[in-house]
Amino acid sequence: MQVVLASGAWLEHDAGWLGREDADGVLAALRDELRWEQREIVIFGRRILQPRLIAWAGELGYRYSGQTLEPRAFTPTMIGLLERVRAQCGVTFNHVLANRYRSGDDSMGLHADDEPELGRDPVVAIVSLGASRRLVIKPRRAQDRQRHDQTLSHGALLVMGGTFQRHYVHGVPRQAATSGERISLTFRRLLRAP
Repeated sequence: MQVVLASGAWLEHDAGWLGREDADGVLAALRDELRWEQREIVIFGRRILQPRLIAWAGELGYRYSGQTLEPRAFTPTMIGLLERVRAQCGVTFNHVLANRYRSGDDSMGLHADDEPELGRDPVVAIVSLGASRRLVIKPRRAQDRQRHDQTLSHGALLVMGGTFQRHYVHGVPRQAATSGERISLTFRRLLRAP
């Protein structure tokens, strides 16, 4: 399903991109293969622990929220998924950031993937595994109030493109009623090191 947004931004959402059996296998493998960490980030000048675990892979470092993720090798499962996402999107992604939401208490604040090393209008793809979670999508301009929230289910692929990162922010709010774990893989193409 494609959603055309304002100002040249767009979304593509395929709720069943990975079949149930594939998604189950990838989720189990990533739990074991990745080196999960809980890091400090800087928000409004304060250092806090991220309310989720992270892992990553890529040939170049990646910098966001006051921290730099050094280059790290892709695991076998990530390589296979990277190739599939590249083929689906037609983008030579070279970095993956994995977020592990242990329950509905873990979250990610509203943000845009607009770091300079991503270029002006990056295409960013998200593969969601495990418990369904809501991705809040809001225009950056306060006078534009139309939201485009998406529920990302087990095996879903969401692609954000066009001018999305310039004009919209997105995040995963707390959902206390959600008890299951979710792993989200965000694929990016870094043009240079930070």
